Amino acid sequence: MMKNIYKLVLLSAIFVAASSYVNAQSVSGSIGNGTFTPGKTVRAKVVLSLPGGLHANSRYPGSEYAIPTTVTARGSGLRIGAVSYPRGLNRTFEFSSNPINVYEGRTSFGFNITVPANYIRKTISVDVKVKYQACTNEVCYPPKTKDITLTARAN
Repeated sequence: MMKNIYKLVLLSAIFVAASSYVNAQSVSGSIGNGTFTPGKTVRAKVVLSLPGGLHANSRYPGSEYAIPTTVTARGSGLRIGAVSYPRGLNRTFEFSSNPINVYEGRTSFGFNITVPANYIRKTISVDVKVKYQACTNEVCYPPKTKDITLTARAN
C-alpha cells in the first residue's frame, strides 16, 4: 500500500513539473519607445521566450509535420506591415532524420505600424497572436496561441 502511495506522489510531482515547464514560455512586446506620431511609421517588436531545453519550430521548419510559428497583428485604423521572421537554427532530433529549423531562447519578430496623419486618438492598440509549438528533443507539446496587446501613446 505504501509503495502505491509513493508511486502516486512521484507521478504527481513529475506531472506538475512537466506542466510548469510547458507553460514557462512567454510572449512580450513593445511599440517603438512607447510613443507614436500621427502620420509616421513606428516599429513594433514581439518576443517569444522559451526556457532552456525547449524549442519552437521556426516560420519555415522544413518539415511537413512541424507546425510553424506564426505572428499576426491587428489594429483598428492602423496599417500593419508584414511580420519579419528571423532565421532559425537547423537542429537534428531523435524523431527526425532531417534537420528541423527551430527557434530557441528569445526570438524577436518585428513589424511596422503606420499611423494615419488624421488619427485623433491619444493611444494606439495592436492585438498580437503568436502561434507556436514548443518541443523538447524527444517530444512536442500541443500547439499554443498566446495573445498580447501592445499599446503606445501619442507624442
